[in-house]
Amino acid sequence: MKSNILVVDDEPVARQSLTDILKLEGYIVSSVPNGQAAVEHIRTHAVDLMIVDLKMPGMDGLEVIQVVNQTSPETEIILLTAHGSIETAVQALRLRIHDYLLKPASPAQILASVKKGLGRRTRSRVSTAAVTGSESTQEIYTLKDGTMVDLSRRQIKFKSKIEHLTPAEGRLLRILMENEGKVFSHRELVLLVQGYDTSAREAPEILRPLVSRLRHKLEAFPSLSEKVVSVRGTGYLYEGG
Repeated sequence: MKSNILVVDDEPVARQSLTDILKLEGYIVSSVPNGQAAVEHIRTHAVDLMIVDLKMPGMDGLEVIQVVNQTSPETEIILLTAHGSIETAVQALRLRIHDYLLKPASPAQILASVKKGLGRRTRSRVSTAAVTGSESTQEIYTLKDGTMVDLSRRQIKFKSKIEHLTPAEGRLLRILMENEGKVFSHRELVLLVQGYDTSAREAPEILRPLVSRLRHKLEAFPSLSEKVVSVRGTGYLYEGG
């Protein structure tokens, strides 16, 4: 069965070139010129893998990735970037995407990454199908005292107590829990949670209200109340144990 690939790039020449390269390999390829069109396409079509440009007017590649991770988590994503200025952010994003390629990438690089991504998606679907029930085991964390964190539904449960998280709170908690013990800078977290780049000076001010609201909700659960830890002058981490 042929794989469905979506190319997202605001440059017509780059978009057509990528589309042609992939079609020659036998893939079913669709292309769109901007992030909003990509989101609409993903909501109405099955997409196995998406290649998305980082810098686009309007909704940029990072914002598209955030939406796709929520609406179509099985879709593998390759990020195209010509901008070394946010290298740290791209490294952080590798936790959330299959790969990133520096533009201009050669056809051989593109095809190798696509093949690897589609192979990973197939393995992921097989392992998920082997899990009883509809939820992937990675979506649900059960802590020692029985507290259950369901990241897909953005819910925390303990006995009769249930707390619902907003999308931004849910993304923040997911990033921290999936990378237990890893310190994320304020800037990285703004990029990963809110989907835009900001200065190291502005990032703490943007994050502070969100972290405060999340911590307030976590206070109701003894095993979570102290887990989101501030690292002075740097950022935050999730402290397991």
